[in-house]
Amino acid sequence: MKKHYIEHWDAEDVDAWEAGGKDVAKRNLIWSVVAEHVGFSVWSIWSVMVLFMPTDVYGIDAAGKFFLVAVPTLVGAILRIPYTVATARFGGRNWTVFSALVLLVPTVFTLYLMLNPGASYTTFLLVAALAGVGGGNFASSMTNINAFYPQRLKGWALGLNAGGGNIGVPVIQLVGLLVIATVGNTEPWIVCAVYLVLCGVAAVGAAMFMDNLGNQKADLRAMGATLKFSHSWVISFLYVGTFGSFIGFSFAFGQVLQINFLAGGATPAQAALHAAQIAFIGPLLGSIARPLGGKLADRIGGGRITLYTFAAMALAAGVLVTAGTIDDGTAGAPTGGVMTAFVLGFIALFLLSGIGNGSVYKMIPSIFEAKAQGLDGLSREDRASWSRSMSGALIGFAGAIGGLGGVGINLILRASYSSPAKSATMAFWVFLAFYVVCIAVTWFVFLRRPSAPGIAVTDGDDEKVSVSA
Repeated sequence: MKKHYIEHWDAEDVDAWEAGGKDVAKRNLIWSVVAEHVGFSVWSIWSVMVLFMPTDVYGIDAAGKFFLVAVPTLVGAILRIPYTVATARFGGRNWTVFSALVLLVPTVFTLYLMLNPGASYTTFLLVAALAGVGGGNFASSMTNINAFYPQRLKGWALGLNAGGGNIGVPVIQLVGLLVIATVGNTEPWIVCAVYLVLCGVAAVGAAMFMDNLGNQKADLRAMGATLKFSHSWVISFLYVGTFGSFIGFSFAFGQVLQINFLAGGATPAQAALHAAQIAFIGPLLGSIARPLGGKLADRIGGGRITLYTFAAMALAAGVLVTAGTIDDGTAGAPTGGVMTAFVLGFIALFLLSGIGNGSVYKMIPSIFEAKAQGLDGLSREDRASWSRSMSGALIGFAGAIGGLGGVGINLILRASYSSPAKSATMAFWVFLAFYVVCIAVTWFVFLRRPSAPGIAVTDGDDEKVSVSA
């Protein structure tokens, strides 16, 4: 057997799993998390850089900054499509090493640009777009780990992998906070320097400890086949509401706080520090909650957890709407009560979106496992292979569509702040309405009692899946 290459891998073989397979899967999971973690940090680096960019120095206003952080979100979402098939074509280990090294490019350019604030806005947009490569890492990492773990453990494994990656967002924000708190908001290059080192660590660790799988399958044809099932589109739509919320708010929360602190009379340096002290909390809680969402979905059912999550997200958005309406009706800076409501509402949305991320992704392998049982003439191994291939393809596609939700959040906030009211209240109303739609879709597709035959219930889960879709 070649070093770092496994010709045949069957995670459903319980004897092989207990005889050492679980240790191999765990080792690959650990370094997959590390590489994805660094990828998320680089993807969200501009959510930190904007805190170091006073308007009078860089010449970019709030609306321009919202668009600036939307650009890497868009690029990262698009790159998730090719990244989904990359691990099967090039090997999970090989691609993880490559994707970690590629992160050096946007990090170096960002470092250079922040040392040269006189660059044009177009240049800033182009460099921010390069950071989008970090967003693609999620799709390749999740597809790879999906192949390593058995069906009974996928909710937890995928949730842990994704949560460990998601936590890269608050970690880079914490690094930014430490820099601002110690040397002020004039040395953003330090953040970039830290991540140049971490990119190298991720690449070396993946090269030394990860493996390629010989029987891993995921290609664009599989993705095309996946999209013939109506449930694939529904899952992708729901992921807009969960992951789109997480990544969109992660990129925007610090800037929303900064705007409010500036309105309260703080200097740019003070506003940056105050925003950085709070902004990391939401993404941190959302990241930690993701494995919990997967585990709850394993036990209770992805459909139920997703429905409950969207209902709670609608309530949290209602808190933001109420706080924004009160703030719009008063003159001057936001009151302490309004600021508290803003912070609590956003943190609740982060926490809930993390739970929803885990529950929605648990539904993907459950759906295709159920569909595989309806495929006649195939052996158990062939059905498992088909299920893994379809699940891996949808993981990438849903991840891409979900990332576009983050773009939408930043553009909606940009439009809201550019309106005559110059507040985020209009955006909060849009978020609330969208979560209500997600509640209806989740209940209608996955939880209502079927009125026609041909609907099957997955293995211990709630999702009612039509094999013909």
